[in-house]
Order: sequence, then C-alpha cells, then structure tokens
Amino acid sequence: MKYCGMHDVERTANLLGATSLALTDRFLREATRERGLSTSSAAALVTLHADPGLSVSELGRRVGLSQPAAARMVDALEAHGLVERRHGTATQRRRRVHPTTQGHQLAHRVLDDRNDPLVHALSHLEESDQQVLAGLLEKILRQVHAEVGQGQRICRLCDRDRCLRSAPCPVGQAERGEGG
Repeated sequence: MKYCGMHDVERTANLLGATSLALTDRFLREATRERGLSTSSAAALVTLHADPGLSVSELGRRVGLSQPAAARMVDALEAHGLVERRHGTATQRRRRVHPTTQGHQLAHRVLDDRNDPLVHALSHLEESDQQVLAGLLEKILRQVHAEVGQGQRICRLCDRDRCLRSAPCPVGQAERGEGG
C-alpha cells in the first residue's frame, strides 16, 4: 500500500478511477444510445463544433482514430447530414470537415448530456468543496498534459464555453507553458 503521510494514495486513485468511469459511462450512454452516435462520433461533433474546418486526419487524431477509421466516421456523419466536407483555401489541399446546422445542434445536446450528470454529482457538494475540487482537477489536468500532451484529445468532449466561463482552461495553459 502506498501512503503519503497517513493517506492511502492507492485508495484515492481507485476512488477517482471509479468515479471517472461511472460518470463517463453515464454521460456517454446518453450521447450514444439516446442520440444514436458512437463515442468517437460524439467526440468528433463536439470537436468540430468548437473548431470547425479540420481535416479528416486531424479530426481522427483528436478523437483517437486512424485516418481510415476517421474517414469512415466522417462518411457516416455526412450521410446523416451532421457534417459536410468543404474545399479549404487555395493553399490547403485537403478538404475540411464542418458541422452542419443539425451537427451543431446535436453537439449542443451531446454537451448537455455530458454536463447534466456531472453537475448533478457536484450538486451534492458544498460550494467550498466544489471550489477545492476545481483547483485539484486543474492541477491534475496540467499534470496529465505534461505527461501525455495532446491537449485537443484530452479536451475532445469538453464544453469550451462552460470551461472558459470563469477561469482559463488548465490544459490550454499547460500547452502554452503557463499556469501553476
């Protein structure tokens, strides 16, 4: 057992893992079953909502798919009227993927599906505990980014508007070498 002082770090890690998986399962179930999307498709719509005009390859990188798998996913999203491929600028050889109006609307619903169970879980904590937790999560996210990079992948299902509402994004700060 690993202790830091009198604290059992492995137990805390296990609690964090169980909490993370339970909450992830809950919001992904809503996004996938209720909205008819795969996990990757939900992440792709949210990613394109925040950053439209990515190439298929870059979109795949951000959601963790190979280029062929990303192309198949974009084909399926396009067939459902959720995204469209457009020609880029004269200097861009690749076509760019943009969400349609329907794709933007579905991305909003996916973000709400993600946010609702998280807000519900936090609502059981006192406001001061929520603030402490926010600070701890910011530290953890900066450390995760320092170890693995890939900020766009870390934040593939983030609601950037909600994230940036009251403070800077800790992952964005870590990518720029800012923050504590």
